[in-house]
Amino acid sequence: MNGLKGEEIREAVRVTYAKIAQSEMSHCGCNSTSCCDAGIDTNLSDYSIALGYSSEEVSSVPEGANMGLGCGNPQAMASLKEGETVLDLGSGGGFDCFLASRQVGDSGYVIGVDMTPEMIHKARLNAAKGGFKNVEFRLGEIENLPVADKSVDMIISNCAINLALDKKSVFKEAFRVLKSGGRLAISDIVAFAPIPDEIKRDIALYTGCMAGASLIEDLETMIRNAGFVGIKAKPKDESKTFIREWTPGDHIHDYVVSATIEATKP
Repeated sequence: MNGLKGEEIREAVRVTYAKIAQSEMSHCGCNSTSCCDAGIDTNLSDYSIALGYSSEEVSSVPEGANMGLGCGNPQAMASLKEGETVLDLGSGGGFDCFLASRQVGDSGYVIGVDMTPEMIHKARLNAAKGGFKNVEFRLGEIENLPVADKSVDMIISNCAINLALDKKSVFKEAFRVLKSGGRLAISDIVAFAPIPDEIKRDIALYTGCMAGASLIEDLETMIRNAGFVGIKAKPKDESKTFIREWTPGDHIHDYVVSATIEATKP
């Protein structure tokens, strides 16, 4: 994979996010050469509000759930309904799961899946701290979801699919677990121009949510081939501002951008 072996990437992602889970702060752009090691203090509430969350949403989750790991707000396009079952791919500390929990109510259910044991542990502690009874966190890879067929109404994901080694499998799995009429609402980092090989070979930029980004047209093809319809992918040019801040001097914003992606299972 452009000079990096698949298991090398997977282990680096796992180690990086384990470290984030055990720390007190981080942004998605954090990597081994930036704020994750340096311990730079950041205002996660302001960052999340800039991504599109309301101040009420940010303040409604347990302390420690908002880890600043997103690149958008999938809740804004999810249009969740009371009683629905929601699945969050790459659930981290549980931020989006807890927001979804309030929207689907006591008759609904939310499942978060993350491949990092430390993140699952943190999310479960957050759920207990916040008294969330309709939220469950499961350890697993989003390419091989620990979720039953046709059991989910809505899938959300926030800046996690770009980290997957096999994105085609992610969308095939998403299609499998969704009920007929189920929806995708994804915020993620996508490429709008071919990413140079030297960036793809940079493991820190991969774990930092950037080097693993796929071209947006390739993602649309993957989603369509998985069986989805009504695909809408919208790049957010304004996101280049915060992406530029993730890795100053690397010019990664010349190749990637945050985007919202929606689709429906027929």
